[in-house]
Amino acid sequence: MTPPAAPPKAIATPCIKVCIVDPESSLCLGCHRTLMEIAGWARLPETERERVMAELPGRRSRIRPEKLGLG
Repeated sequence: MTPPAAPPKAIATPCIKVCIVDPESSLCLGCHRTLMEIAGWARLPETERERVMAELPGRRSRIRPEKLGLG
């Protein structure tokens, strides 16, 4: 008898369910990803998702503060 298969590993995501793309920066106001990154997220290799996740904090500065409710 074979042991039961382990459930698939959950995919880490920066999504916070605020899905509004800023036309100036082309970034989502919630997670700071591009539409291409959002659309292909589940198909990206884990190393590519990790690379994008590491870039996200720096991308915030590409969005005008008033669009983030900070101005």
